[in-house]
Amino acid sequence: MSVELVEVVRSGVRECVHRGSVVVSRVDGEPTLTLGETHTPIYPRSANKPLQAVALLRNGFVPQSTEELAIATASHSGESDHIELVERILGRYGLTADLLRCPAELPLDELARAELLAAGELPQPIYMGCSGKHAAMLATCVVNDWPLDSYLEPSHPLQKAVVATFAAISGEADPELGIDGCGLPIVPLSLTHLARLYSTLVTAEPDSPERAVADSAREHPHLLSGTGRSEARLMPTVPGLFCKSGADGIYAGALPDGSAFAVKIEDGHERALLPVAAALAHHMGAVWTEDLAALASLPVLGGGVRVGTIRAIPGIF
Repeated sequence: MSVELVEVVRSGVRECVHRGSVVVSRVDGEPTLTLGETHTPIYPRSANKPLQAVALLRNGFVPQSTEELAIATASHSGESDHIELVERILGRYGLTADLLRCPAELPLDELARAELLAAGELPQPIYMGCSGKHAAMLATCVVNDWPLDSYLEPSHPLQKAVVATFAAISGEADPELGIDGCGLPIVPLSLTHLARLYSTLVTAEPDSPERAVADSAREHPHLLSGTGRSEARLMPTVPGLFCKSGADGIYAGALPDGSAFAVKIEDGHERALLPVAAALAHHMGAVWTEDLAALASLPVLGGGVRVGTIRAIPGIF
């Protein structure tokens, strides 16, 4: 059963509450904090992308830079540097954007979206936040001479390789796959297993695919997300933190010592994620700086002026 995790306070009055579940674990996977339901499998959504990226590296995808690996792991905002990297991956493998099977969208970033609309552009798959992952998946298909037009199918060799990678790292075999928002199969995991996987990524050997994914994200948090997004704000604030959010209220992360967390907000509201993740980072040992405190207490506005806060329930961690 979920618990109250985040409150929204306006003018001194608690206006809303977001319930959810959270687990914090040590490097050995032993939980040090559990709130709510942490053992029932959920769909981690884009928080699964780092493990999908590991699977691509294990199966022949060779990014030419840490930037390319970051965009292959990203839920990007469709900004110009994001799109250029997706195009770079596609072009190097002789691919074109019309092979992407993610939904056609406009950029999430407001400025990038406005510029495209002003230019008369229509929604395209390459602007969708998952296009980096899809481009890297197509590249992996080229390397292995796998079919390109059916790479979304659970029966495709690529998706079987992804599931095998999840099983090898998590120990969870034969999952009941779902379908993510971008159309790809998604592997369900409990919050407990999700936290352990993030711990595995940051503590892996430096030359391993797991560590490469974590390191590229920490090096390029803007590419992993985008201007103003939570990863781009939290990772630079907490040295060594690797974290990734997912749609419908998912957040997972790990510190260099292997301690890790995973969160599911029950109502799926994104505004609850950054304050609870910042509070958890502090709970796990991150220094309580002015910048971290600001992320743990986001503003509630009234007439353009701060009149309240969005924060983790005081004293819950």
